[in-house]
Amino acid sequence: MRKKKVAGIFASLMLAAGVMAGCNSSTSGDAGGKGDDKGGTIKIGANLELSGGVASYGQSIKEGIDLALEEINKEGINGKKLELVPFDNKSDAPEAINGATKLISQDKVVAIIGAATSGNTKAQIEIAQSNKVPILTPTGTADDVTFKDGKLNDYVFRTCFIDPFQGTVAANFAANELKAKTAAIFIDSASDYSKGLAASFKELFTKEGGQIVKEEAYVAKDTDFHAQLTNIKGKKPDFIFIPGYYEEVGLIVKQARELGITAPMMGADGWDSPKLIELAGKDALNNTFITNHYSSGDNDPKVQEFVKAFKAKNKDKSPDAFNALGYDSAYFIADAIKRAGGTDTEKIQKALAETDGLDLVTGQMKLDDKHNPIKSAVILEYVNGEQKFKTKVNP
Repeated sequence: MRKKKVAGIFASLMLAAGVMAGCNSSTSGDAGGKGDDKGGTIKIGANLELSGGVASYGQSIKEGIDLALEEINKEGINGKKLELVPFDNKSDAPEAINGATKLISQDKVVAIIGAATSGNTKAQIEIAQSNKVPILTPTGTADDVTFKDGKLNDYVFRTCFIDPFQGTVAANFAANELKAKTAAIFIDSASDYSKGLAASFKELFTKEGGQIVKEEAYVAKDTDFHAQLTNIKGKKPDFIFIPGYYEEVGLIVKQARELGITAPMMGADGWDSPKLIELAGKDALNNTFITNHYSSGDNDPKVQEFVKAFKAKNKDKSPDAFNALGYDSAYFIADAIKRAGGTDTEKIQKALAETDGLDLVTGQMKLDDKHNPIKSAVILEYVNGEQKFKTKVNP
């Protein structure tokens, strides 16, 4: 998800990494290589955005984790229970660094779930790598989270598919299902997430014979999009691709409909928040679509079992994709711990990397050599303020 550029992040990262290196040398590897499973529990961390700008994401992930651990702990793993140690990174990269440092050095977790965003996940990478403690992002979709500049971050994993896949799915849907011949693209120019999705969409849409008639941009926290939308309206596109986040997208959709733009609009998993409906309004969201990791309307028995259990625990609330990916992340970690036969974090890392065919709510988990899941995506349509399952797309 979101990548944030934060002044001073690299200085903070190096400081935290230095602290962790010192911690390792003084504890004979307790922070890296061995976890703390005393008292019949195995600790896993959750470094999540529980407050701040994208709190909706982190809160939903934690709800999914909580349900999974409740189920897992009915039998336990290797005679022990899993204990979740949450940390609120406040939707802030330096805080994500602090969270990783605390969870590894003080809490002695054997793995960390989180962060929700790509930027906050990447802030933890050097700490995880130097201490040999796996981190698993449920929703960090940027392609350079696990693999960058020809190098694998071998202690970093993800439960979600990556941005380029979402962009190509959206382009295929626009060209082949909606029969769009022309499209406009409206991106957050400060977000690598948004730019990456737009690039993959543009590449495939034009390859399919489509024409990009207008490209416009905004930056996070903007609230008035009338000028850009007026420019887009003037080009009369058949389709508008808006790969952004719910905070801005809700207002964009609302203002587009107020300007009389009736063309179908589409985004990706960054739209997936109940706040989107509040910001845009139910009527404005009609004829809009998103690519996502899962749908509660999918008739797959495993999906429906999860939906039933989640509703029972959360006052009949229907689980979104972030709930599902948090749930699956906990099962992904639990399965690796079980196969590792204990709390040695190097063995857990190896087990995670060797995962092949683990049956989860968001699809069967099989990793490629860059630690990216090979799995299906779904397309959802907003109808009167509700997400409706449209179709499933296999990789």
